[in-house]
Amino acid sequence: MSTPATGGRFQTAATLTHESAKAALDAGLSRIAAGATEVDCAPLTQFDSSALAVLLAWQRAASARGAAFGVVNLPSGLASLARAYGVDTLLTFRH
Repeated sequence: MSTPATGGRFQTAATLTHESAKAALDAGLSRIAAGATEVDCAPLTQFDSSALAVLLAWQRAASARGAAFGVVNLPSGLASLARAYGVDTLLTFRH
């Protein structure tokens, strides 16, 4: 996970799978606790359904802080997976 960019945005790593989900979750939760309100998924090239679980957990954490949370540059394959699982309406994302 990279450092937060200006405006409260941080980036995912290139890989977000079951093996890396816990570390990614914890890193993102720390960023959200520090005020981040957006994640950039542009680096994300390898993922599985664990990535959706992490994104949803980050969104819940931001919501618990009273903040909206945005997902930008979600890979089309992950967006398709979100639709297949029926969770696409739970995520606030744009390509």
